[in-house]
Amino acid sequence: MKNPMDRQLEKRLSERAVAIGREGEVAAFRELLDLLGSSSANARRLAASALGKLAWMGVEQSRAVAALAPMARHDPHPQTRQYVIKALKAYGMAAAGCLHDLRDMAQNPSEKDYIQRDAASAVKFIEEAIKIAASQAESYCQRCSARVSVDEYARSNQAFQRVFCDRCFDEVFLERRNFEMQVEINKTIEARDGTVVQSEGERRIAEWLSAKGMAYRYDAKFRLIAEFQIRPDFYLPELDVYIEYWGMDTPQYKMSMYKKQMLYQQEGKRLISVYPKDLPALDGLLRSKLNLFGFLPQR
Repeated sequence: MKNPMDRQLEKRLSERAVAIGREGEVAAFRELLDLLGSSSANARRLAASALGKLAWMGVEQSRAVAALAPMARHDPHPQTRQYVIKALKAYGMAAAGCLHDLRDMAQNPSEKDYIQRDAASAVKFIEEAIKIAASQAESYCQRCSARVSVDEYARSNQAFQRVFCDRCFDEVFLERRNFEMQVEINKTIEARDGTVVQSEGERRIAEWLSAKGMAYRYDAKFRLIAEFQIRPDFYLPELDVYIEYWGMDTPQYKMSMYKKQMLYQQEGKRLISVYPKDLPALDGLLRSKLNLFGFLPQR
């Protein structure tokens, strides 16, 4: 329990954050950044709100977004995360790099309803800001280098988060659809919790996670790492951890595996790799790896 001095300090910090936002005190920008690191959830929440109000008053937008972005995913207080998401929305185009996390939160059933709602609203606003910015600049197809129109830019960016002309868009869309159809066809093995997976290794991982009471998303579509789209085998939203089962040994598969592992590493993602040789000791492997991320599985 907090002592009276702690409560008084929290009250003073919270009131200061409110005052900065209300008065539009741009000179106190750095003070707000410091308040984001406060041990008080209320002070962090109100500091995030104030930063949102200062978004278009000449503050360093990239610095504000860099401070807010990790809080949107990891702050332990849900209402603080909500206010951080609202602040990121206010930064519009400057928060474009947060879209992949915001989209995930908007679609993540383990999130609070109000976080899903506000994340979806932020995504819509930031995407519109991107569209407006695109209309004022020339853009070129990343596949054939042809100049693209505003509509082509918006269409391809919304679907793939990459820029394609209409011809290349249709080709990429067809390739992606065929790939997804093949993936769905390969899902023939049912785990105990009803999840249908592609291999015995994935089944064992799914059943281990389910037995430990861990929420997971299997083969989640279109999670973004940098400008690349990936489909992780398992994503644990409560820990922000990815699990990949590397179950094949062909040259083409290994090339894809190395590229995917490199993307995870470059983006600083938490990845647990599981190989066929690990299956006999799967329980010990997953326990030890997840312990590194602060999780103690049920017995």
